Amino acid sequence: MLTEIGSPIRESRLTAVDELARMAWGADLAMAAAARRALQQLMEDDSRSVSAAAAAALERTAVRVDPDRIDFGVVAAETPRLVADVRVDGPPLAVAGATVTVSGPGLRAMIHDRTLRIMWLPRSDWLDGSVTVRGPAGWADVRVTGQVAEASVPFATSAAATVSDQTRAYGTSRGAEPEGMRTYDGGMVAGGYGPARVTVLPAPPPPARRQLGTTVLVAILTTLVVLGGAGVAMAVLNDGGGADTPLVAAPTQPVPAQPTASVQAADPTPQVTRVPLAARVRSLASPAVIGTIRVGAEPEGVVVSPDGRTVYVANQGSRILSVVDAATRKVTPVQLRNKPRFVTTSRDGNTVFVSMYEDDKHTGSGVAVVDARSRKVVRYLDTGHMPYTLAVAPDNRLWVPIHSDGRLEIFSPGTLRMEAELPVRPNPHAVGFAGDQMRAFTANHESNAVSVIDMRTNKVIESIAVSKAPHSIAVSPEGRMALVAGYEADTANLIDAVTLKRTGPFKVGRDPQSVAFSADSRYGYVVNEGSGTVSVLDGRTGAVTATVRVGASPRTVGVSPDGRLAYVSNGGDDTISVLRVGE
Repeated sequence: MLTEIGSPIRESRLTAVDELARMAWGADLAMAAAARRALQQLMEDDSRSVSAAAAAALERTAVRVDPDRIDFGVVAAETPRLVADVRVDGPPLAVAGATVTVSGPGLRAMIHDRTLRIMWLPRSDWLDGSVTVRGPAGWADVRVTGQVAEASVPFATSAAATVSDQTRAYGTSRGAEPEGMRTYDGGMVAGGYGPARVTVLPAPPPPARRQLGTTVLVAILTTLVVLGGAGVAMAVLNDGGGADTPLVAAPTQPVPAQPTASVQAADPTPQVTRVPLAARVRSLASPAVIGTIRVGAEPEGVVVSPDGRTVYVANQGSRILSVVDAATRKVTPVQLRNKPRFVTTSRDGNTVFVSMYEDDKHTGSGVAVVDARSRKVVRYLDTGHMPYTLAVAPDNRLWVPIHSDGRLEIFSPGTLRMEAELPVRPNPHAVGFAGDQMRAFTANHESNAVSVIDMRTNKVIESIAVSKAPHSIAVSPEGRMALVAGYEADTANLIDAVTLKRTGPFKVGRDPQSVAFSADSRYGYVVNEGSGTVSVLDGRTGAVTATVRVGASPRTVGVSPDGRLAYVSNGGDDTISVLRVGE
């Protein structure tokens, strides 16, 4: 295997890819994990055919969920619990060592063998959350939605009727539980808000250990030499790890499949981000400025953390990232190596990414990676020239538009290894995502066009002409519409993310620089740098409903996840304006 992987002959390396894919599907977990790591290395092969074959093999051997969306529909207010099962597909490695995390009020989940059980205890009037299965074979998301009927509305739609036909919905009484399951009352569950009824699956007998023959052991160690995977070697050679070994998603340390991984935990502070539900707030057609916060010199990029508690501002005149407490408005500076331009966060809010480059547009190009808790820079990523308005995709990959080089650089989650370079038309300024369609959209400033990218293949599938000099693009939270700012045309365009039909242009202020949507997708916001205003547009028709005056030379807008507030950076007076955009 080592000879084939390192062979200068392309056909030999392609043969190695096929063999590694077979190993990744095998029952030997250590060998499967090592094979996937080898495939990840081959994705960087100089040969496009080898790189593409390795990428396809990784996709075939990754964890998958079926279905990937659950809609509990409209349920009665008194409903205490609803349950649906989702199939977890993929090789044995997909479920070995897998962990489950949830985001959404009243949402619970657990995995048993190849069944992901999702439970909803209605805690609010809306649910739009997710359940993520993550392990050595990658990750997969299930989007979970539901609505609690108001007391005055007759309850006409049952959960069993609205959950996908591929799932099973159970009643709420103990007698309705599946055979072999036990229910406990009380206790804190990750993602919950207090005592709840938690269903726990019985533990199956531990799997029998395989006797590794000399040939298999040599093959494993050979692969590990290629990868430097000492952690995997320890997992293979060490007999330790009994029934008490915790389930941990660690690709370099795969462990045998354990009984049941549940997000119920004794830990009183489970690591789950509770995102406020935007559907509970109605956005306003005419927002109002309610405050101003002084930050660093010439603030440019701004973003709100997923929990809405923190605002991050990139101050390009001071090499400072301002960390603003949204409640107290206290500002904490984080010193960066180079001039910060734009900022985004990981989907769990634990990591902040800041694009940087100097005024000569060449030196200092890169991305600062900041730990949100310690507020310290943990590393710098090298990028092409002029990394622009970066964003994190629904699959947690970091997408960085490289303005001067006419491409996107895509970094893997966790390791932040550059895994793809995607050429687009000159010069990409920003990227947005329509998760349901698995599409990415880039605003290409010099081309007067938006590139549409299939995220499954990383290929451009369409180029849409828009108003002159598109500076920014945003996709509505519901994933249906994209809003584009035409900087030199003083207009905006809307693009249907499904049909790719463009509407507009719609007249806004001078030099529209940045765009965003309200959390309920009803309105779009266009920051007009030359006018010192924000134009508010109907998110479907493009009609302007209000024009709000903010600070001097406004640059970027960020909207809080709960839909109540928006923050606009004002590069001309070193402040951010706080707008009430929902109530």
